[in-house]
Amino acid sequence: MAQFRVTGESEVARAGFLRIVDRRVEGDIDGEGEAFTRVVIEHPGAVVVVPVTPDGRAVLVRQYRAATDSELLEVPAGKRDVDGEVPEDTARRELAEETGLRAGRLVKLAEFWNTPGFCTEYTHLFAALDLSEVGERAAVRAEEAAMTVESVALDEVDRLIAGREIVDAKSIIGLLLARSLVAGGYAGMTA
Repeated sequence: MAQFRVTGESEVARAGFLRIVDRRVEGDIDGEGEAFTRVVIEHPGAVVVVPVTPDGRAVLVRQYRAATDSELLEVPAGKRDVDGEVPEDTARRELAEETGLRAGRLVKLAEFWNTPGFCTEYTHLFAALDLSEVGERAAVRAEEAAMTVESVALDEVDRLIAGREIVDAKSIIGLLLARSLVAGGYAGMTA
């Protein structure tokens, strides 16, 4: 079996909250040593929250995304950009900022690497249950100020995905796992 180890890296650039590095790696493949370099984008990580109402609906946000130059219907999410903040607290903060809701209970659904071929972004995914209102949303950026809050029935998720109304990975993963949780077929993760 091949063995790999990072031997160093050099910063190529910084862009906002991202750091781009050339990462040097050495590998032992069948007794042969090989060194190579990969470009890696360092990301602080993220949280994703699927707010679920008692009647089986998920609360989503529709917002403009510059990378796609379009509005996307998504589950609430955000960067882990507060030093020392645990994922659950980030999830609660992002939920309140984007939807004006508070979770009485968070259930960890999954953790995953978003694009491990080139990026260190690691995501913590939660279902938010027992929701209550906290007041007005606290828009931070222009996209959030223009964001709308919508809800969809969890039993409509397959149709929304097939019809390309929901097209981002975090929302697809989150909605499918939340639907399984509500249906009793998914127990969530244990800490």
